[in-house]
Amino acid sequence: MSQHYHNAPPYPPSKYVMLEEQHGMPPPHYRRNVPRYHSRGRHSSCGCCLRCLCCLCCFFFLLIVAIAGLLFYFYTTYSPQVPSYSVDSFTTNAFDVGQDFSLYTEFLVTVKAVNPNEHISFIYGKGSSVEVLYANSSLCKGEVPYLEQGHKNTTLIKILLKGKSEFGSGLQEALMENRNTGRIPLTVKVKVPVIIVIGELPLNEIRVLVGCALVVDNISPHKKANVVSNVCTPDVEIPSSL
Repeated sequence: MSQHYHNAPPYPPSKYVMLEEQHGMPPPHYRRNVPRYHSRGRHSSCGCCLRCLCCLCCFFFLLIVAIAGLLFYFYTTYSPQVPSYSVDSFTTNAFDVGQDFSLYTEFLVTVKAVNPNEHISFIYGKGSSVEVLYANSSLCKGEVPYLEQGHKNTTLIKILLKGKSEFGSGLQEALMENRNTGRIPLTVKVKVPVIIVIGELPLNEIRVLVGCALVVDNISPHKKANVVSNVCTPDVEIPSSL
């Protein structure tokens, strides 16, 4: 009986293993720690954007410095000055009122243009317009003749203006009052294309606008009027194509 127990096969190994201590035992050999990869895409793209931004800022800074240098050279070398304009004389060739209250006028206006620049000249091109108004009513129109004005030059530009317009009783009464006082207010509007020439280099064409508030003592036909006062204000209009 005892021999039977001694010859009995040993118990088969258990398929289950009891863990003695969870905290003290190392992880099983089949459990792996997943490695963590740090993404570098965001840092790389941020660095590239910063470099591009720095290059762009440097480019604009150098561009501004270059433009400032060119402007400084231009002003110190050529010393540009704005030309001045004024009405030198005003002559009435015709001022006829018709029975239908229409008015035919013909004026000869002489404009004095002064160019004070030593190295800059002006070319007054074709396609200009000149208009004389009384009480915001157009009396006559004309144009500036083609003209090349050199350095340090004063030129008298003669402009012939003709026109026919409505001249109602209200305008007649106002004109008679002005004639009696010897102060007839007129407005002269000039619009002329101008090419600026620096040295021998012509620039792009611009449009010069001149508005003159003119006061004369009379507008009697075939009589030269005295210019009591005139204030001319020049302005520049740059075409959109530029």
